[in-house]
Amino acid sequence: MAVLEIVTYPNSVLTRRAEEIEKVDREIRKLISDMVDTMYANGGIGLAAPQVGVSKRVVVVDVRLYDPSTSLISIVNPEVIAEGEEVVHEEGCLSVPGCVEGIKRRKWIKVRGLNERGREIEVEGEGMLAIALQHEIDHLNGKVVLDRMSRVKRDLYKKRLQKAKGRA
Repeated sequence: MAVLEIVTYPNSVLTRRAEEIEKVDREIRKLISDMVDTMYANGGIGLAAPQVGVSKRVVVVDVRLYDPSTSLISIVNPEVIAEGEEVVHEEGCLSVPGCVEGIKRRKWIKVRGLNERGREIEVEGEGMLAIALQHEIDHLNGKVVLDRMSRVKRDLYKKRLQKAKGRA
């Protein structure tokens, strides 16, 4: 299909809540396919539509590298309906390059949404799958990993970003 451009922080599409999808149609299925291609081309394990500049509630996740028992998952309008205890896990983000930090997440979650055919699904994830799903759903809610970091670390990253832009 197509590899799309990854939008990076501080682009405003990353800081606002993505729009609910009324109907899963050909356009949404193409978006899902392009997002999968983009995720793989960039070495990611998950991608949310805002990360490719589209303010729609769509995520794709593939953590088979960490858990071979899983498969590629795409969810439209995902919402967390159950969650387990907290854990801290080191995360990076394609939209926040160079930022890797320990982030508090839930060790296990259950998500409800729609599949690429518009049918309701529930996905339970633990470990890396749970982490990736939460990370991508954060993007749909206008949050990036920086929003889950301490203020000091967030400010350090922003200063590095400004310094790098000054050199460009």
